[in-house]
Amino acid sequence: MNTLNGKHIILGITGGIAAYKSAELTRRLHDAGAVVRVVMTHGATEFVAPLTFQALSGNPVHTELLDEKAEAGMGHIELARWADAILIAPASANCIAKLAQGRADDLLTTLCLASEAPLATTPAMNRVMWGNVATQDNLNILQQRGIHAFGPASGAQACGETGEGRMLEVAEIIDALSGLFKSGVLQDINVLITAGPTWEPIDPVRFIGNRSSGRMGFALARAAREAGANVILISGPSSETTPENVKRIDVETAAQMYDAVMQQVRHNQVFISAAAVADYRPKKASEQKLKKHDAELSIELERTEDILSTVTGSSPRPFVVGFAAETENLEINAKTKLKHKSLDMIAANRVGKDANAQDIGFNSEYNALHVFWTGGEQILELARKTTLARELINLVAHQYNKNRQHEKNTA
Repeated sequence: MNTLNGKHIILGITGGIAAYKSAELTRRLHDAGAVVRVVMTHGATEFVAPLTFQALSGNPVHTELLDEKAEAGMGHIELARWADAILIAPASANCIAKLAQGRADDLLTTLCLASEAPLATTPAMNRVMWGNVATQDNLNILQQRGIHAFGPASGAQACGETGEGRMLEVAEIIDALSGLFKSGVLQDINVLITAGPTWEPIDPVRFIGNRSSGRMGFALARAAREAGANVILISGPSSETTPENVKRIDVETAAQMYDAVMQQVRHNQVFISAAAVADYRPKKASEQKLKKHDAELSIELERTEDILSTVTGSSPRPFVVGFAAETENLEINAKTKLKHKSLDMIAANRVGKDANAQDIGFNSEYNALHVFWTGGEQILELARKTTLARELINLVAHQYNKNRQHEKNTA
C-alpha cells in the first residue's frame, strides 16, 4: 500500500552539500502522491536555489519565520497544522543540536516545536561531526522524545573522506517515511466504516441532506487500512477519493445505508459510524417535480432506520464507535448518546467555528474530537482530519484490544 498518497509532507532542508539530493527527494515524494511544501533554512539556500524546489513541488518555498502572506503572519502555525509529517533532509549537526535544545530561531525549528505531526531527521554531515559525542547525545535526546532518525549511511563523503555520515539514498528515505504511517495496531481486523451524508428525496430533483463531505470517514478508512485492517467503506454521496485497498460501497439514502450495513456488519469486528445519516425523510416522495405555488408547502416526515441501535442490539455485535456532531452541549449530548445507544465509544465534534474562528466539522479539512467511552475520555486537539483519523484509530484499537482481552479473561 502506498501510504504517502495524499499525505501532506513538509520537507525541511538545512545547509549542507547533501541538499542537492533533496531535489530528487521532492520529485519522488510528488510522484508517490504526496503534497509537498518545502521549508529551507538560509544556509540551505546557499547550496540550492528555492526556485528549484518550487518547480519540483508545485508549491511556494518557505524560508521566513514571519510571513506577511500567512494569516496573522503566523506561517509556522499554519504549516504545523497542515502537516501529516515533517521530514528534515538533510538534517545538519546544527539542526539536530537546535532541535535537542528546543530552540526556535528560524521557521523550520519553530514549526517543529509547534507541530504534533511525526518528525523525522535524515542526518548528513562529516564522519567526525557525526561521531562527535555532542552529536550522538543530541540524537539520543531526540529519539527519546519520539523523533525518528533515518540513517545515516556509510561511504564516500563530499569532503573526500570515507565513513558514516552520508545522507541515505532517496529510495531508502521514501521507504522509511512510508513506514511512519504503518502502525499494524489493527492488523487483519475487519473494520466497517460509514461516511458522508444521506440524501432523502423530496421529488426527482430535490432532497433533504446535510453538509457532510465524507472527509472524516474517508480519512478513518485510510488510517484503518494503514493500521493493517481489512476495510469496507459504505459512503453516501461524496467526491472524496477511495483510499487504496479499501472496498467502497456507494449508497444514497438512509434506507440504502441501513441495508448495506446490515449486509456487511456481521463479518466485521469493528464498526465506525462516521456518516451523517438523516434522522428524517419525506414520508412520500413525489414522482414528479413539485411546482412552486403561492400557497405554503408542507412535507410530512417520518423517522429513518436507526443503524447504530440495530447494530449494538445484534448478537454477536462488533465494537461500535459512533459520532456526535453538535452545535451546543457537546459533552452532555455525547454521553447521552453513548449510553442510550449502548456504544463502546463515541467521538463528539463541534460543527461550525471554534473559538479562533477556524472552520471545523462538516465540509472542513479540520476538526477536533472529544472521545468518550465507559470509564474514560480523551480530547483530540484541533488538527487536519487525516491526523485526527490516525489518532482516533489508535485509540479505537487500544480500547478494542482491551475489551477483547477482558472478554477472554471473564470467559
